[in-house]
Amino acid sequence: MGTPKISIIIPTLNEAENITRLLEHLIITKATPTPIEIITVDGGSNDATTDLIDKYIKQNSHHTSIKFTATSSPKGRAKQMNAGAIIAKGEILYFLHADSFPPEEYDQYIINEVNKGNDAGCFRMRFDSNHWWLRLASWLTQFSWRACRGGDQSQFITKKLFEELGRFDERFIIYEDNDLINKLYARQKFVVINKKITTSSRRYKNNGIWKLQYHFWAIYIKKWFGASAEELHEYYKKKIAS
Repeated sequence: MGTPKISIIIPTLNEAENITRLLEHLIITKATPTPIEIITVDGGSNDATTDLIDKYIKQNSHHTSIKFTATSSPKGRAKQMNAGAIIAKGEILYFLHADSFPPEEYDQYIINEVNKGNDAGCFRMRFDSNHWWLRLASWLTQFSWRACRGGDQSQFITKKLFEELGRFDERFIIYEDNDLINKLYARQKFVVINKKITTSSRRYKNNGIWKLQYHFWAIYIKKWFGASAEELHEYYKKKIAS
């Protein structure tokens, strides 16, 4: 078998601030000659996100080693990422938030892990902030502990394993990444690549670091004690989204 192909799936919702920069970043930091596929799945943006994606694709259609696909689905990251996965042609799926920027040579690191038999995993993470708590939270992502995982670290998984696990559970409006990670940890199928993805701290800035961290912990504990997807979403809407 040759080098596996990566399909990068990016769910978007009002990401005009980041999306062009992210698409450019994925091109210039790509290391291998193996073609990759970049799939954006919009959930109903009412800003310039989709226009910027279309413009970028037209301007960069000359890249023979990158295939762009822009599509849409009903709102909800689980639904959007599943929609992207269904049409993806790659043997490896790489789920990436629109405000997170992978390390240089990200594709090579992912391919290396899959070739070693590690069918799923993520990168370490750092926030684009010097706040001491966010720096500590970033430092903790080097460890393999389940509690140190989250969707902001991005996730790679072979398409075969993703389908085996039943894709993302679309009942989860939030916590969909963690739900999949829990299934992978239960199978001991997860590795942390010792390279850092840089992610936005805007949610912490907008909500307040301590307030947001408290509510994230509360959601984690509620799920630990068996809260349903609906209960987690209700808590999120009441405490964070508002």
